[in-house]
Amino acid sequence: MNRRTLAALAALLSTVAGCGSSEPPRHPAAGGPAATALTGTVTVFAAASLTESFTTLAKSFETAHPGLRVKLNFGASSALALQITQGAPADVFASAAVKNMTQVITAKAATGSTVFARNVMEVAVPPANPAGVTGVADLARSGVKVALCQSQVPCGATARQVFDKAGVTVKPVTLEQDVKSVLIKVETGEVDAAVVYVTDVRAAGAKVRGIEIPAALNASTDYPIGVLSAAGNPAAARAFTDFVLSASGRQVLSAAGFASP
Repeated sequence: MNRRTLAALAALLSTVAGCGSSEPPRHPAAGGPAATALTGTVTVFAAASLTESFTTLAKSFETAHPGLRVKLNFGASSALALQITQGAPADVFASAAVKNMTQVITAKAATGSTVFARNVMEVAVPPANPAGVTGVADLARSGVKVALCQSQVPCGATARQVFDKAGVTVKPVTLEQDVKSVLIKVETGEVDAAVVYVTDVRAAGAKVRGIEIPAALNASTDYPIGVLSAAGNPAAARAFTDFVLSASGRQVLSAAGFASP
C-alpha cells in the first residue's frame, strides 16, 4: 500500500471517529435551548363559585411557570359570557353552566370546551339558624327571608330546578348577581336562608351552616372550560386549561367539594 493510500485511509478513520463522539442534539422536552417557556399574562374569566379553587390552581400554575402571571376575573357566568361575546380581552373561560359556554361558542368566541367539574346545591343558613330552617320546604314558609341568584345566573337557574322537584314556591326577598353575593346575605344575617352551591358553603366555613338537600330533590350543573378564539396568549391558555383538566387540577377541585363530571 503506497503512501498516498495510507494518508487517505487515516483521514477517513479520523472523520468516522469524530462523528461517533459528537453529542446528539437536546430535545426541547429535556429543557434544551429549543424549549419554549410560558411568559406574559393569561387572563381567565371564571364563575364566582370557582374563586377559591381557581385561586389555588393559579398560584400552583405560576409556581410551575415563573415567567407567567395568571389574571383571574370572577363573576356570574352569564355576565362573563356577555362580556366575552362583546369583545372583552380574555384567554380562558370557565363557566358554571354549559348554556353560557354554548353562547360563547355560538358567537364564535370559542371553538370548543371540556366539562371539568360538577356542582350541586345546598341550603345555607346563619350559624344560629334563627328561622329554624331544616330543608327546602321551609324556604316557602311565610316570614322566612330567602336570598337567591338572579334567574339568568347558573346558581339561580339550578336553585329553581330544586324548587320544581320539591314542588314548592319560594319568593326571595333579594336576587343577587352571583353566588358569593347571595352567601354574604346569609353571613351577615340579612336573610334566613339561601340556596347556593355546596362548594360555597364549604368555602364559607363557620360563617354559615349547610343543610343538605336530598339527592331526589337536588339539582346539578356542569362546568365547562375552553380557550377563547381571540386569546392573546394561546399557548398559556391551552397550558392552563390542560392543568385544570389534569390529575392535579382534579385534586384541587375535589378538595373544594366539586364532583367529577
